[in-house]
Amino acid sequence: MTTLGGTRSRVYTGSSLRDLIERRTGDEVLARDAALVASVLPFKVNTHAVDELVDWSRAPDDPLYRLLFPHRDMLAPADFDRLDKAAADPAGLRAAVAEIRAGMNPHPAGQLELNTPVRGLQHKYERTLLVFPRQGQTCHSYCGYCFRWAQFIGEPDLRMAVDGPETMTSYLDHHPAVSDVVLTGGDPLVMQTPLLERYVRPLLDPRYEHVESIRIGTKAVSFQPDRITAGPDADSLLRLFEDVVHAGRHLALMLHVSHPRELRTDGARKALARLRGTGAVLRSQAPVIRRVNDDPLVWADLWREQVRRDVLPYYLFVERDTGANHYFGVPLVRVHEIYRDALTRVSGLARTARGPVMSVSPGKVVVDGVADLPGGRAFALRFLQARDPRLVGRPFYARFRADAAGWADLEPYGLADHEFFDAHGGTT
Repeated sequence: MTTLGGTRSRVYTGSSLRDLIERRTGDEVLARDAALVASVLPFKVNTHAVDELVDWSRAPDDPLYRLLFPHRDMLAPADFDRLDKAAADPAGLRAAVAEIRAGMNPHPAGQLELNTPVRGLQHKYERTLLVFPRQGQTCHSYCGYCFRWAQFIGEPDLRMAVDGPETMTSYLDHHPAVSDVVLTGGDPLVMQTPLLERYVRPLLDPRYEHVESIRIGTKAVSFQPDRITAGPDADSLLRLFEDVVHAGRHLALMLHVSHPRELRTDGARKALARLRGTGAVLRSQAPVIRRVNDDPLVWADLWREQVRRDVLPYYLFVERDTGANHYFGVPLVRVHEIYRDALTRVSGLARTARGPVMSVSPGKVVVDGVADLPGGRAFALRFLQARDPRLVGRPFYARFRADAAGWADLEPYGLADHEFFDAHGGTT
């Protein structure tokens, strides 16, 4: 048993993964392969996810199983074979794991290279500061596609974290243009409320009146609703959220929801109701993930469910070029088709999700569609947010490729488009 955010829940990690899968599915090969993959990519799942989310009768093809559990196809065949051969040799296995991880682009979109001088803070856009509290750099369960998987493998050189709120407040003292502070991870709601409060409460001080919004990214509603409904720390968490709202700050809880089933447990519904009662605004975001939600019917269902629960669909992302991207990623043209088709199936109230959005080094790029131009087909693009604010909202184009899965696969359509691909401005 482990305690996260004041709740007690059994957590399964790589050491117990093989037994869990074999016991639930009876498939020894599936279980052994998953354990091998978990030596490279982080795995953790808790009781709620195992008992309430996964449909074990459909495993391994159940979408929530694919979201949470490793599969041999998450590694390139040559990498899996190398692991398999090295399994009996601890030193050889460690070397193979390290080399495979190094080739998986551990920090996409320049997360480390474009960081602030303070490790554990990101100030990519002038008005927005991301804060990575050290105690929040884990999750109740891990999504297999997570682009921050390198945070969870125990490699200090790859980890972003600040040891305490003083680092954040000192930075804010020297950057009064920051209006939005984002507490991220991992999942800040794995922290017990007194720890989380140490980061939130200072932002309510009048000297930080320039901080208008506080955002907290979390999957607790999906993966550990007891954190909000029944845990010994739940009531104090809600009082903290109420205090933020009463202080005149906008509190946005950024819920990561990949599939509608995550919101249909009794625990999730109760958690959403309690969060709404604090005055916080609930928003949702997730990428399109192959084998999990690469279907417009799933997204339309998800958005309708969110509107019913007063959750605002915020972003539909493109999966980032990291980790098992070859397994989870979907070509851009297909992602846009999914997004467009899903929009046609919902009312205007559910059409608030912006997408498909690529998070890339220069900023956030939305794919508006495919255009037929005099020189051939092209992706129509624009920056929703950019390190260089001059780029925001201006349309530009990239040459069409049917197999393009992200920013790295694109190139400027014409001379005027080079400006957008060469951009590296921003705040450091």
